[in-house]
Amino acid sequence: MTATPPKPLVVTMGDAVGIGPEIIVRAFARGELASAVVAGDVGVLRRAGATMTALIDEPADLAAVPPGCLPVLAVPGLPAGLANLPWGRVDARAGAAAARCIEQAVRWVRTGEAAALVTAPIHKEALAAAGVPYPGHTEMLQALSAAGGGRPPAVRMMLANEELRVVLVTIHVSVRRALELLDFDAVLETLAIAHEAGRGLGIAAPRIAVAGLNPHAGEGGLFGDEEIRFIAPAVQAARGRGIDARGPFAPDTVFMRARRGEFDLVVAMTHDHGLIPVKYLGVEDGVNVTLGLPFVRTSPDHGTAFDIAGRSLADPASLLAALRWARRLASARDTIG
Repeated sequence: MTATPPKPLVVTMGDAVGIGPEIIVRAFARGELASAVVAGDVGVLRRAGATMTALIDEPADLAAVPPGCLPVLAVPGLPAGLANLPWGRVDARAGAAAARCIEQAVRWVRTGEAAALVTAPIHKEALAAAGVPYPGHTEMLQALSAAGGGRPPAVRMMLANEELRVVLVTIHVSVRRALELLDFDAVLETLAIAHEAGRGLGIAAPRIAVAGLNPHAGEGGLFGDEEIRFIAPAVQAARGRGIDARGPFAPDTVFMRARRGEFDLVVAMTHDHGLIPVKYLGVEDGVNVTLGLPFVRTSPDHGTAFDIAGRSLADPASLLAALRWARRLASARDTIG
């Protein structure tokens, strides 16, 4: 009996004038895209260094792609002339193309034609210039998951490497706005999502540390009372649900404790509180995972790097890590499901 080949990952090309296409081509050259297809523009990928490409209509066509050819999924509605845009400059056409690739890729994963989604970096200014009403991947994927009239899922960003996994309560908003969004429900919901993420990684009872918002986790209310008013109560409520949540702990030491093995995940209140420790360990190993979606999505832990785009300097290491995490999480989801 012939075994059914695994469904491929679908990789979006990201911003056409950033380093996304280049790191995709380099990952392919290393043999890391053997079970993946790219949603993008053939001309852009050829400019990035792909010597042989095969244009296909759907993920299942990967089986017919000749060896040595980069499989590129035809994405309808892309702007013309993307391969002629100057490297490293914000352009509405590149933003529109990036959004269109994401929309099409989500359709493929939602219909089960692809196993998971891996997204190359996009540029937020280019998205805005194109009139895309989302500040980043996370918010866009959340909205696309509700396409057809459903309720958008509660999603959270997790940045992870082999040493540290951090889940954020708030993401792409100003610090002032983040403080307004933080409350008991937001923290409790994040703890529930983090718990399920840990289980998806094969951890039966994930140990979750909660980083405080204020210096020394508020020092008993001396430096802020958010820990007393809603963070600690949310931790207790989570424990009442069977979630092994602990804290809040001083945010300047809790990440070190997790890295040493005391905790499996850390929940942080704001974007930079949580991401600086992971990125300090090296962006080449970091992976962005969107939790709460009805499909697996990972992404490299870096941006479009306009300053080096088109100069053959981009390192594909973080994309390679994102591909490995996507396969791992998709396999775990299939096992659990």
